[in-house]
Amino acid sequence: MSLRIECLTIDCEDLHVVASFWEHALGYRRTYEDDTEVALSAPDDVRANDVLILRVPDRKQGKNRLHLDLRPDDQSVEVQRLVSLGATHIEIGQAGDESWVVMADPEGNEFCVLRVLGSDDQPYEGDVGFAAPN
Repeated sequence: MSLRIECLTIDCEDLHVVASFWEHALGYRRTYEDDTEVALSAPDDVRANDVLILRVPDRKQGKNRLHLDLRPDDQSVEVQRLVSLGATHIEIGQAGDESWVVMADPEGNEFCVLRVLGSDDQPYEGDVGFAAPN
């Protein structure tokens, strides 16, 4: 197969606010910037996809169909740090006993902060338990 994901793209209205949030949240560096987009790259010692922040003319509507799952070294510390950067806790139908925390960036783009992964744990959380739409 010859396909791979090059970058993940996040749409926004306020390019400066959203790009700054993700730059600091992920510890990435800006590798390109103009009036309509900012490209963020992982540090050289981290193998990860780039993140592209694009200014778009319309506001976010509804729940994202694609979101980031972030794996921390310490979930509670990272959740607090992300809140200090402008993230918020959001409800999307969680039961309340999930091992992850659902959050949103300053423009409402959802993401999850997963549990700390133990040495014997599998990374996949399994069935998330949200009810399927009718």
